[in-house]
Amino acid sequence: MTLVVSGKSFNRSFNDTVERMATDIKESVRPVDAAALLALLPSRPRMLALGEPTHGEDDLLDLRNLLFRQLVEQEGYRTIAIESDCLAGLRVDAYVTTGAGTLDEAVAHGFSHGFGASAANRELVRWMRAHNEGRPAAEQVRFAGFDGPLEITGAESPRTALTALHRHLAEHADPDLLPCTAATLDRLLGADDRWTEPAAMMDPTRSAGQSAEAAQLRLIADDLVALLDTLTPQLATAPPSEERDPSEEWDRARLYARTAVGLLRYHHWTADTSPGRMARLIGLRGAMMADNLLALAERGPVLVFAHNSHLQRERSSMRMGGVRLEWWSAGALVAARPGADYAFVHTALGTIRHRGVDTPPPDTVEGLLHALPDDRVLVDARGLAAALTGTPPAPRESPWFGYAPLDPAHLAAVDGLLYVRDVGPQG
Repeated sequence: MTLVVSGKSFNRSFNDTVERMATDIKESVRPVDAAALLALLPSRPRMLALGEPTHGEDDLLDLRNLLFRQLVEQEGYRTIAIESDCLAGLRVDAYVTTGAGTLDEAVAHGFSHGFGASAANRELVRWMRAHNEGRPAAEQVRFAGFDGPLEITGAESPRTALTALHRHLAEHADPDLLPCTAATLDRLLGADDRWTEPAAMMDPTRSAGQSAEAAQLRLIADDLVALLDTLTPQLATAPPSEERDPSEEWDRARLYARTAVGLLRYHHWTADTSPGRMARLIGLRGAMMADNLLALAERGPVLVFAHNSHLQRERSSMRMGGVRLEWWSAGALVAARPGADYAFVHTALGTIRHRGVDTPPPDTVEGLLHALPDDRVLVDARGLAAALTGTPPAPRESPWFGYAPLDPAHLAAVDGLLYVRDVGPQG
């Protein structure tokens, strides 16, 4: 059985806490579903962020898929945004809304970070297309990547975003207002492999990001974005026709604009040699993510799915090359905006035995929840944090770098806690 735990009252010792928790469970049993999830929150958020503590576990993605279907069918959510390339995601969105291409093509080319290999992601795309079949556009579900076109080891060429933005403006603006021709843009961009040089992440001197051409491209991108802004009344409010939807084109153009500027900025700082280089880069990635989320939320409620570290309100951290990096995540940046309608549900795990992550110690939050007999529990995180004030749990240590345990100090900043007992093949 899958249960919701109310965190209203617990005794001060962990033994008493477990006993009292068992009593509270009996008094407040609900299935883990979309309604129960939203019941933890003061209101239905426009951005509902569901985190995961590790990548590559389809058990977690299957649960995400179930919750998204329920949010669509019962609560009016229409978009899912995942931690994947925002430009590649356009291919998935085209498939699920219009049937363009095939399922195989959408999955193979519409995900970054290797996420297209996931059977659960394939099932998500298949279900979205089946759901949309025969429905009017206003009732269709939408797919989006909200990450930039970059990996932790490098970034894509700005060509796709810059040329698409230039082409869109060339179709709608006086040619004399464009800062350069398409041919000039192509010449300055040069070969794509100069931008995607794998060695640049470890050796800044191998990056093209601070070349004379890159500097000129940053100015051109700035002028293109400014021109797009000046055409807002013309492009954002034009009436639709059978051939085109101006609002969709406007959203797409703004995505290209954000991505072009963000990528050029990212490449510039990839070429930096200062000690703050890596922290700046990961912070820039978070800012690109945040801007994409804010834009997606303009069109309606969205379920956001990514690693907990990209969605939490507290400052995020990771180790890279023996150096500790800290940054404000996309979730923290979005939540800090005045009027942001954002909620974050942190997912914590018990075991990932095939990765060497075994039963959590009993004095951790995961250990406390693991003592329950249930495979999944949904917890009032702030209530649990208040209950554990007198018996602060120990932080859990992971033997595997790919799993990030819950930091108990973050509980009070979490809107809900989803605990999954075991993931992956069980021996």
